[in-house]
Amino acid sequence: ALKFNGGGHLNHTLFWENLCPAESSQIKSDGELNDAVKASFGSYDELKAKFVPATVTVQGSGWGWLGYNKATGLLEVATCSNQDPLEATTGLVPIVGIDVWEHAYYKKYSNLRPDYVNAVWDIINWETAEKRLLAAK
Repeated sequence: ALKFNGGGHLNHTLFWENLCPAESSQIKSDGELNDAVKASFGSYDELKAKFVPATVTVQGSGWGWLGYNKATGLLEVATCSNQDPLEATTGLVPIVGIDVWEHAYYKKYSNLRPDYVNAVWDIINWETAEKRLLAAK
C-alpha cells in the first residue's frame, strides 16, 4: 500500500510540475539538459523518438520516464507499471514523467494514447526538467 499510494503521490507531484504552456516548452540550447540529451540520445528528436513509443506501449497503467543514471551520467528512457516510483524501481532519478493511466487521458483522447503522449510532450516544462537534472548531479 505504501509503494502504491506513496508512489502515486510522488509520481503525480512530479508530473504536474512537469507541465507548462506550450509556448514555454523549449529546451535551452545552451543548457546542461540539452547537452545531456545530445550525449545520451544524439538529439532532442531522437530522445522523443525513443520516449514516445516506450511510453505509449506501457501495458495497462503506468508511467513513461526520462531518468538520470548517476552511475553513467547519462539520461535514459524507462517505464514503470502502476504507481511504481522511478528511482525506487530502477535507480534512475526522475527528470520528466508522463502518466499513462487511462484516467489521465481517456475523457479527451478516448483510447488514443499516442495522441495524448504527443500532446503532453508539447507542454513539458523543460526548465523544471533541467533543474531536476542539475539537482541529481
